Amino acid sequence: MQNKAHQEAEHFLNNETQFHLGMLPTEQANPKTRNLDKIFAENTGAGVKTLLSVDMDIYSMAQRIFRGKEYDGLVRAGVKAVSEGKKIIFSGCGATGRLSILLESFWRCFFRDLRQEHPDIYEKVKQVEDSVFSIMTGGDYALIRAVEYFEDYQEFGRQQVRELNVSTGDILVAITEGGETSSVLGTLAEAADRGAEVFLLFNNPADILCKYIERSRKAIEDPRVTVLDLYCGPMGIAGSTRMQATTSEQLIAGAALESILGGYFRGLLSAEELELLNIRDTDYAEAYNEMLGELLSGRNPEIIGEYTMMEYNTYMEKGLVTYYGNSLMLDIFTDTTERSPTFMLPPFRKYDDTLSPPSWAFVRNPLLPTTEAWANVLGRPPRCLEWDAELYMKLNAPQALISNPPLLDISQILKFQIGNEEDISRTSKTPNVAVNVISRNEISGPEYASYAEAFKTAAEKFQRRSAMIIGTCDEVADYKILCSPQKSVFNLTDRLAVKIVLNTVSTGTMVLMGRVLGNWMSWVDVTNKKLKDRGIRLISDMCGINYKDACYALHESLEELKSFDVSAGEKPSPVQYTIRRINLRGMPLSGIVDKNGNL
Repeated sequence: MQNKAHQEAEHFLNNETQFHLGMLPTEQANPKTRNLDKIFAENTGAGVKTLLSVDMDIYSMAQRIFRGKEYDGLVRAGVKAVSEGKKIIFSGCGATGRLSILLESFWRCFFRDLRQEHPDIYEKVKQVEDSVFSIMTGGDYALIRAVEYFEDYQEFGRQQVRELNVSTGDILVAITEGGETSSVLGTLAEAADRGAEVFLLFNNPADILCKYIERSRKAIEDPRVTVLDLYCGPMGIAGSTRMQATTSEQLIAGAALESILGGYFRGLLSAEELELLNIRDTDYAEAYNEMLGELLSGRNPEIIGEYTMMEYNTYMEKGLVTYYGNSLMLDIFTDTTERSPTFMLPPFRKYDDTLSPPSWAFVRNPLLPTTEAWANVLGRPPRCLEWDAELYMKLNAPQALISNPPLLDISQILKFQIGNEEDISRTSKTPNVAVNVISRNEISGPEYASYAEAFKTAAEKFQRRSAMIIGTCDEVADYKILCSPQKSVFNLTDRLAVKIVLNTVSTGTMVLMGRVLGNWMSWVDVTNKKLKDRGIRLISDMCGINYKDACYALHESLEELKSFDVSAGEKPSPVQYTIRRINLRGMPLSGIVDKNGNL
């Protein structure tokens, strides 16, 4: 066992150096949050303020980007593409893949609602309804369940571009927080080869990426690629790019998409119609800064902290939280899905899986059955992968994928029952809480009354029910976070407020539960090479040993953990397991984990 572990460690040390990413700022600890675990332990409101202080660093970057010729070029290219009947495609992996799907849904759901609420305007612009697409590494299935290994292979990204039939005149916007995700860079290269105009968004200094990572240098220096470097510093939690990196990307890419729509509509609609749709000139950097200032003001940090304590207490008592939403379902999905790989929580469970533990948090729509709920949240039917062994072989995939192709097709995503079906698993543990997450825009919408009644009915099955409103309105709620972001065609800044609040809640909860040490995620899985490197660096930092020894120790743990039966329990973090094994050197395995592999 030890020989095999050492061989794999040597291979990673000597042959996978392009995945050793400790030099990247997004992988480093932010000095603002150095003692985050202690701050949250003393006062949750202060912990919330500390996390939000890092979001403030996005403002100066946004000012720079919005003034730049690269951003202007993206907007101009987008207007030209939709005017000529071409496609705009957003591409990402993990958090940026979910962002890509969210951006596509902004566009599609806008046209769906426009058709219902203003059919006369819809008739004037409907020809561009089907203009925006997304590529998520692993397909839409990866929206709610991480697909292991896919991000490490450029050819997988190339294949997804081929399946979307990207061609000359199309626009592809590749989004990768670190600037080095192989599958996303694969989509960029394939789209460029096919004649599309391509843009690359990332969050590390371009010069550092070019110096240390060959695949990043190749993309950044490609004359066909327009680069938007969104660097705004290290994350609030070291390496957790689901936070500030993805927030900055949602701000920039979302603003570009709103501007593209506005640029096209201005040639077709009257001034009154444009105003009705909230299409106007917007200073997006200032709008973001004002929204964040509101989240930091008054009792908002305290209220966010109070809600965080509610979730913390629920989980500490082995209970479950079920979020309910309608138009915000995708925003909630994004945060709750990312809790699993980030903090080693049980992932979402399919309805026919009776062995795996239920996820601590889940998301449901009380109005619609699952199939309709998926179409409603995406603005289209799910777009999934149906790859077989023959294709994986053609793509030069690892033997494990060729021998046992993962099930990622539409039938599998529909097994995640996010609709209004009966689901006793969400009340199978106590305490159980139903949480209604609402934005101010939903409350004034035409569906709110029926949605509110549907939530009330669904929540009757739970021990407790609660409501969180993000936005200033007259509605009463247990947790009301007051802010009035500037309105826009997709209400981008409102959606950013929802993202930031949910990220802060989920991160703060995990800090309180001891899954963050200082400002490092200590419960980390190693399902791809980037996470393996991150785990090794965490072990090195926490245990005071060098990178090489930490690499050996992690691979030894990975081999040991293969013998543990975790089918009916939570999978232990190999990183946390390694840290404890080193600190408790000499203790038998039974002193570190129980019979089910729980730490």
